[in-house]
Amino acid sequence: MLAGLSWRFNRLRLMSISELAFRARRALQSEMQSRGIGLVIRPPAPDLRRFGAPWISEWPTRDQNLEAVLAAADAVLAGRFNVFAMPAARLGFPPQWNRDPRTGVEAPLSFGVTLNYRDDTLVGDIKYLWEPARHLQLVTLAQAWRLSGEARYLAGCRILLESWWEQCPYPLGAHWSSALELAIRLVNWAAAWQLLNGGESPLFEGPNGRLFQRRWLDSVYQHCHFIALHLSRYSSANNHLLGELMGLFIGSLTWPCWSAQVKWMTQAREEFERQALTQNAPDGVNREQAVYYQHEVVDMMLQCALVGRANHIEFSAPFWERLERMLEFIAGIMDCNGHVPMIGDADDAVIVRLDPSKEFDPYKSLLATGAVLFGRSDFKEKAGRFDAKSRWLLGEQGALRFDALEKPAASLSFRRAFPEGGYYILGDAFGTEREIRLVADVAPLGYLSIAAHGHADALAFTLALGGKEMLIDPGTFAYHSQSKWRDYFRGTSAHNTLRVDGENQSVIGGNFMWLRHAKATCEVWEPGADQERLVGSHDGYMRLRDPVRHRREIVLDKRCNVLRIMDMLECRGRHIIELYWHCHEEGTVTIVDGTVEVRRAGTSLALVMKDSRFTPRLARGEESEPLGWVSRGFDQKTETGTIIWTGEIAGNVTLCTEITVNPVLA
Repeated sequence: MLAGLSWRFNRLRLMSISELAFRARRALQSEMQSRGIGLVIRPPAPDLRRFGAPWISEWPTRDQNLEAVLAAADAVLAGRFNVFAMPAARLGFPPQWNRDPRTGVEAPLSFGVTLNYRDDTLVGDIKYLWEPARHLQLVTLAQAWRLSGEARYLAGCRILLESWWEQCPYPLGAHWSSALELAIRLVNWAAAWQLLNGGESPLFEGPNGRLFQRRWLDSVYQHCHFIALHLSRYSSANNHLLGELMGLFIGSLTWPCWSAQVKWMTQAREEFERQALTQNAPDGVNREQAVYYQHEVVDMMLQCALVGRANHIEFSAPFWERLERMLEFIAGIMDCNGHVPMIGDADDAVIVRLDPSKEFDPYKSLLATGAVLFGRSDFKEKAGRFDAKSRWLLGEQGALRFDALEKPAASLSFRRAFPEGGYYILGDAFGTEREIRLVADVAPLGYLSIAAHGHADALAFTLALGGKEMLIDPGTFAYHSQSKWRDYFRGTSAHNTLRVDGENQSVIGGNFMWLRHAKATCEVWEPGADQERLVGSHDGYMRLRDPVRHRREIVLDKRCNVLRIMDMLECRGRHIIELYWHCHEEGTVTIVDGTVEVRRAGTSLALVMKDSRFTPRLARGEESEPLGWVSRGFDQKTETGTIIWTGEIAGNVTLCTEITVNPVLA
């Protein structure tokens, strides 16, 4: 209870007067709805002559991951669902939709909008409850039917939907508590609807089929009506708002069966484009400062653009240009083996799962799709292949256009400075086995007042050599539950930067809230043939009783493959300083006479800090005060080596760390 009160108090601290008024109106609206006022008692009759067009005119006749699609569909029919750290969660078939598979807690069927889904004693781990109900697996079943023609997959679609309607009646329970969850479910329904032949689906044959169709359309209307009334606003108007508008837009285009859909579609299209241009900087960086959310938002924009275009609704040239810039950022931070730093939050979410194979790479897939849409052979080179998801989005014609793109004449050279987003890429020999790629963070904490998905990682960087990750960002691990781990993975000690007096650079106020934001500034950016230099600073520790300003200078000397990291601290008093370096989990770390060596698969780093006041130690898998962990997937963590140099300073000081890099060992 105290945690809940603290969260609410901190939340109130960040609200403007207009937001407080908005939320008061929203609370009154919810109270009225809980009494049946303003609910959709009986949706109006749909016009069955009006259905939207699918995003492509001809479906793929093959899937390079056919076996994976059929295996995933068979697992669903056997009651096994892929849910985060539970790749074969036994939900049953039909599933138990209100039972959290992780904790076994059964969520109540109370009024959804007022249900406290943050209370894990009430609903369990809400992420595990919500994920299956996004109905990604409905699309898998529809794909399996489309490719195989087997009736059991068609029947599975019907069972899945009917069981959800029975167990999750509008507007009760956890699955009617978040407009974003409804929106993603609606987008998956739209994809499955089209894959199942739309209004002409064999599911709708005969009297029972027509009743089933009407029930589905009634629920579609309820979803759209709910989303339109509960759009995220003010400090929560981040990717949630984009996702909600995506659901309303695609839902309105797929099922334009009611007069209200015209209004909803127009509102959603206009506001989605406006938010896409607002939430993503002109240089292509998503303002949430979280690379996985960059992927999710790009996917939202692609889904809306393709469905809109198929139904003669076009987005503007600036929208398409921003989308291309966002793909350029992904390509720019991707190393020569396709790895992307895990900066900021990540929850493993996908909008529609068109490729259920384990080999699916969300970033390369986006670049493959972008290569065709923008005629970019450099995107093609980074993507490597035209993957199954791109084939389902763009069809066989898309595959032919991808194949026709010629190999770039010169070595790949993407933009390396993203000043509005706050990221800079230092390196050498890009695209080769000798590649050095350093991605430095001089970025804002996050988006809007709560900066929900940002991490306290100012002036941190990641380093990959020859396409092998060496110094990493350890990821996210937890969201709503396990607050100790949630706070660790987004805290300063989980990033390759410097911590003062055991404090985070920014002040945590809740699982998705920061009360004070460290402000980072790029002071110098000097790329060059022989040497590259970046200088940045942040004010996160100016709040201390004895204020400390942290400036970091990174110099890459390409002539001798040496990185020099100068951490300049301006203060008057005494402070405990910790420097953190997080290594890839496959790296071998040794410390001999103060020199740290990291070796991994034919590459190596040697780290030296010559200040005698600082001594290095190696942490691995420490739990009481977490340290030495990496999370490659939501709710999954693995031990890894973390190097910490600790010492005490008094007054102004410059700390120098020298890193000798060997991209290819002899």
